[in-house]
Amino acid sequence: MARTPHTLSQISALRERYYKALHGKESLTRIISEAEIPEHVYNSNAIENSTLTLEETEKILLQINLDRFVSERELFEARNLARVTEYIESKARESELSPPIMLLLHKMLIANIRDDIAGRFRKDGEWVRVGAHIGADPKDIERLITDMLVAYHGGKDAHIVVRIARLHLAFESTHPFCDGNGRIGRVLNNYELIREGYVPINIAFINRARYYDAFNEYEKKGSTKIMEEIVGRALANSYHKRLAYLEGKTVVTLNEYAKQHNLSYSNLINKAGRQTIPAFFEKGVWKIVADATV
Repeated sequence: MARTPHTLSQISALRERYYKALHGKESLTRIISEAEIPEHVYNSNAIENSTLTLEETEKILLQINLDRFVSERELFEARNLARVTEYIESKARESELSPPIMLLLHKMLIANIRDDIAGRFRKDGEWVRVGAHIGADPKDIERLITDMLVAYHGGKDAHIVVRIARLHLAFESTHPFCDGNGRIGRVLNNYELIREGYVPINIAFINRARYYDAFNEYEKKGSTKIMEEIVGRALANSYHKRLAYLEGKTVVTLNEYAKQHNLSYSNLINKAGRQTIPAFFEKGVWKIVADATV
């Protein structure tokens, strides 16, 4: 299990509460999901060393000119990932995840960036490296992807957080594409979460160091514990945010909450990061419902 058993134990309760609050407010959840797209795009691209800020990402998606020069690649990376993120919101419920689905999503992601590699796995002689990790031998990719999906679909007795963590680590370890593996891997997480009736997660750029720790742990020990921690907390965060709006609560910044209740802001930030309080990270700011009990 993950290092945050409290977070895992609350996922089912949060999900049940979410579906009760959802009734008659489906249009609000669509608005929340649409509003989140720039955040998903910014964070996922930033993890891959994009120079774009969240504000710049929002402007690009709104087709507003930026105040500085940005490469054509970064423009397409933002627009393409937004398109993919929006696409899976509806399509994930229609089709089980499969290699053809992965190839389609990759083609959408890499279009106009590297059309020569878009929508296909690596071929013989196409090796990739991320830090000290070398991706799988190209001749083994299709087998490894098939094994990954079989393990995922066949492991439904395990907690969804554990399953997503294993799926993500197996995918990134294989690194099946010449480019775009990290972005597609995080898209696939949400594809499966949405398909199985959960809410999408956003792995924040501020957690990048811990995220890399998860890959190192998996490569050295074969352990998924840190990734389970990351996925579990991200999922709880996503539910806390949606419940705040669906239940019509007054939302304040965590800093405001700390001042109002004469509490240590740094201590609350620590608890928010561990998701032991019902706080959520939105547009780079920690927030919480005004009447929350912490």
